[in-house]
Amino acid sequence: MKKILALLLICAPLLLQAQLKLQGKVKDETGHPLDAATITLKKADKQIASAFADLGNFNLNYPQAGTYTISASLVGYQPVQVTLQLPKDSVVLVMQADSKQLKEVTVTYRKPLIERKVDRVTFNVENSIIASGGSAWEALTKAPGIQVGASNDITANRKTVRVYMDNKPLNISGDDLSAYLQGLPSDLVAQIEVFSNPPAKFEAEGASVINIVTKKGKKQGLNVTLNSAFTQGVYSSYNGSGSFNYRKDKLNVYGSYGYTHRHTFQDHDVDIDYGTSLWNSPSRFIYESNSHNYRLGADYQVTDNQVLGFLVTGNNRKGSTGSNTLTRVTDGQMNLDSTLNTVNFAANTANQYAYNLNYNLKMDSGKRSLNIDVDYSPYQSNSKAYADNGSFFPDGTPTNTMFHIYTPSSQNIDIYSGKADYNYKIGSWELTSGLKYSSTKSRNNFDYFNRDGDLLTSIPENSNHFIYTEKTSAAYTSISGTLGKWTLQGGLRGEYTKTRGYSITLDSLNQRNYFKLFPTAFIQYKFNNDNELQFNYAYRIERPEYNRLNPAKRFSSPYNVYVGNPALQPAFVQNLELSYTYKQQYNVTAYYSATHDVFTNINIQDNATKIYYGTQANLGLSVNTGVRLSASFRPANWWDLNVLGEAYYQQEKSAYLSSSFDFRLYTYDATLKQSFTIDNKASLKAEISATYNGPGIQGIYRADHNSEIDAGIKTNLLKGMGTLRLAVNDIFNTNNNYIRINYLDQHSGFFHHPESRTVGLSFSYRFGKNVAASRSRSTASEEERKRAQ
Repeated sequence: MKKILALLLICAPLLLQAQLKLQGKVKDETGHPLDAATITLKKADKQIASAFADLGNFNLNYPQAGTYTISASLVGYQPVQVTLQLPKDSVVLVMQADSKQLKEVTVTYRKPLIERKVDRVTFNVENSIIASGGSAWEALTKAPGIQVGASNDITANRKTVRVYMDNKPLNISGDDLSAYLQGLPSDLVAQIEVFSNPPAKFEAEGASVINIVTKKGKKQGLNVTLNSAFTQGVYSSYNGSGSFNYRKDKLNVYGSYGYTHRHTFQDHDVDIDYGTSLWNSPSRFIYESNSHNYRLGADYQVTDNQVLGFLVTGNNRKGSTGSNTLTRVTDGQMNLDSTLNTVNFAANTANQYAYNLNYNLKMDSGKRSLNIDVDYSPYQSNSKAYADNGSFFPDGTPTNTMFHIYTPSSQNIDIYSGKADYNYKIGSWELTSGLKYSSTKSRNNFDYFNRDGDLLTSIPENSNHFIYTEKTSAAYTSISGTLGKWTLQGGLRGEYTKTRGYSITLDSLNQRNYFKLFPTAFIQYKFNNDNELQFNYAYRIERPEYNRLNPAKRFSSPYNVYVGNPALQPAFVQNLELSYTYKQQYNVTAYYSATHDVFTNINIQDNATKIYYGTQANLGLSVNTGVRLSASFRPANWWDLNVLGEAYYQQEKSAYLSSSFDFRLYTYDATLKQSFTIDNKASLKAEISATYNGPGIQGIYRADHNSEIDAGIKTNLLKGMGTLRLAVNDIFNTNNNYIRINYLDQHSGFFHHPESRTVGLSFSYRFGKNVAASRSRSTASEEERKRAQ
């Protein structure tokens, strides 16, 4: 009963006193609605309210009855002005085409590369030469404050993230998320938004949120953009994509398609000190894949205030991963004891889809709105993996120890979800409340066979069939508004979660039911137009991805195995930030983030059996606190700079194995992005970016520093319809990850180097008419799809 009462309290509507309101339409002589017309309401020459028409519709608030003047203006039309007596139910304004309008008017607005807003930092990918022409994954790694680890885990200012696309979570992570975004051309991405402390409307999961915003048509009629790119490193990769938007009357249809062929590598070297012997294992993983990304959606305006829409997205991937590892085993005097030759190969396929049905209703002249989403998101992946290992004496003679296995695996995930959001505006205040329910079922099959030529022998004790289900009911409410110089926003989200993980093979069951409240608060004080002070707070949850829970044993050699942990528990995060902004260009932020019961991957070496295995575990406390500085400069009208610097303190504290640790570190990061206008007439521009990430700690892992310098140049062609870009990434090949473990009798090191030094050439071509944007909307299968594997 307490849980039900808490949910009802969260969604209880506020009772506020409304102002008087006027609803209206603005049309041309033919009755066609005019979008983006400026509507102004005045009383005795004093402006009372103003608004932009949305597809011809507008809403204005006014304080009391009386005589008012309403006017409308729009480029290409003669201004219109009407005097009327209010209150009045509605008004229709008709605008005449301006016979003296200019034949062609070009208005140029250049978005800055990086924008800072109240609750987010926005990286405008389409304005970046370096981030364009490659993959969405590469663009993501260029965003300010984003770090990518050796296992393709993403953090934002060292906090875990939930990755969204167009306000819809991508419920995949790690290598699957990397593969998905590497198959999506960055030319389909407009912006990357980084929410350091997400508001209550977002799912409670993830200490921070990254939202990838794709490009959408912005004009009436048909608009098409075509892109192609070629990238050369050690291997060659290429992609092609296209997007369109078509709007006529009440119907809007939009879509995109992208194909990516990816061929790249990653060096992965491991050193292990077992006490009596040293194992050195250098290897190179070669990846090759073909990906198809597509999206098709439509919105139909049923009435002036109702829109019905559907959206279908899909991703199909097929690829392979191969590696050859030669391990040298030496004694304490560095004398060769033996060598191991390990060959791994895996053929993989993955198919991810999302089906969304959306209904949006605007009421009370647009001051109230209701949005409903229903979603179904299936995900399937299959892998056929082979591992072969041979042992050899120092003279090269083979031993009798041979290892040949075949491990096919599959994963099928079904996510059903629905949500409803209610929005109510009252003057300068806005109330938003919502409900959501999601149900996820993941079925994982992993089979283990010994191979002798074509003969396969099943080993049941090394196989595993695992079923995981998760059901979450959520409700939230938030209110935001202004009081003089204060801007306030507060929110509360409640989530009740039931999980069940069952290993059929092991006959092992893990269940957990819990209810949690997640408050958020944003407070801003504006001293004047140049000076602002802001405080924000959020309490968040981090739920383990599905692959971390799967107890299947995955052998890459007889001495290296990975196994998930079905008993893994969620972690909880406290985030606080206090920031000062000067002239919207300079910002200093002091922050504190503490994660309790943090879960992470761990590596354990058995010095007796010489087996090295990875698993997942909940540790204790992880703390990050520091100061972040950001600034935008324009030394000259042809030169723009964006600077981001950060100094911070890390603490990792936990009981672990037979002891405990309390590691602490002071470190820093820095990023400098510069853009230059070389020739304004030819739209010839250049960009250079430099990033440095200082040393860091995570649990018992200690990471060394790394850095990267990128550069690019672009120009417009074909009367501005085409854009040609050339970019060089990681010019000095310094984007490496070197990690060490020195704890008790655990001594090992890892060197990861992805193929980061590449040269890319891309071309974009745009054609179409003048248009209005396709609706940007989120679906209900919010965060669940990101955790799929």
